[in-house]
Amino acid sequence: MTQELHIFVTGTSRGIGESILAAFDGHRAIGHSTVGGGGRIAADLAEAGVAQGLWDEALERLDGRIDVLVNNAGVFEAAPIDSADWTAQWERTLRINLIAAAELSRLAVLHFRARDGGGRIVNVASRAAWRGDSPDHWHYAASKAGMVAMTKTIARAYAGEGIYAFTVCPGFTVTGMVEDYLDSRGGVAALGELPIGRPATTAEIAETVRWLAIDAPASATGCAIDVNGASFVR
Repeated sequence: MTQELHIFVTGTSRGIGESILAAFDGHRAIGHSTVGGGGRIAADLAEAGVAQGLWDEALERLDGRIDVLVNNAGVFEAAPIDSADWTAQWERTLRINLIAAAELSRLAVLHFRARDGGGRIVNVASRAAWRGDSPDHWHYAASKAGMVAMTKTIARAYAGEGIYAFTVCPGFTVTGMVEDYLDSRGGVAALGELPIGRPATTAEIAETVRWLAIDAPASATGCAIDVNGASFVR
């Protein structure tokens, strides 16, 4: 019987995050979203300085102990190269997708070290970290590549203290965010080659996150697992 873990997941209002939260049945897991509701902690990660308050509230709700942090919150917003607010879009995407995840990861490492019990961080990145993305999404690809590099650095730095870090890199997944993207580009045909014949499901991504958070061996720390139906292999 696996010990009950205390788990905090960001970005759980829908899609992958909602499925991740559900995958931790049998453990104490709480989620976050921009507006809160449904027991989720409300925080807008686009605002500088919110990570500390978000972490503190999660810690309080979980009785002062967090064993696993899952950074799933993210945005996928276009920044056309000729856009007047191109730099502002970069700053917003990096703030939400990477800097907030870094701030929460730092707080998690400090917490894990202080209680001398180790812990795990699972970061949800994207296949865009490896292959890039569309001409309108330089910033998105850069944020996810940064997340992969950050996770590997955490894994190398703190494995000796029982602190392990992992990355999941989804490809196209059936979520509202992806459906909006496909609709803007002509539907499913925009997916290109998908050897398994379909996008991933949110349940498939969630199961990968759950395994890394709970069951993966310590020796897997630092790994980045692709869940993209072989649409991009490396």
